[in-house]
Amino acid sequence: MGAADGREPDVPEISDDELLDVADNPAQAAELHRALRTIARTDSVGPELQQMARAVLSGRIGMRDVVESDRYLSAIGARLDEMRSAAENLSPEDRAESEKRARKLREQNEAEYGPEEFDDEWDRPRDDH
Repeated sequence: MGAADGREPDVPEISDDELLDVADNPAQAAELHRALRTIARTDSVGPELQQMARAVLSGRIGMRDVVESDRYLSAIGARLDEMRSAAENLSPEDRAESEKRARKLREQNEAEYGPEEFDDEWDRPRDDH
């Protein structure tokens, strides 16, 4: 792997086990690891979040440091606000297309990593559209 996948060339990457200090179990640690890789290579999240993800993946900072950092929590909060605003302003057609893409991504993720197991409100179907 290299810079094209969001990693810095020749920089070792942490293992899933190194995320167990903030994850409840190995599966959650693996999902967090995949999410960090996605953030690291996605320009649209902004440079601060990309830098944070790359720092965690390289082991320069820990996830616990991230969740205890006002700097990173502010950047995460700002990005979530942008996403919420964009979602609220979708036309019905764009919302349907977005949901279609989300289903496809879920199916691809399940094909690659197995089915997701939720035991809380996140697994409930949305009825707000």
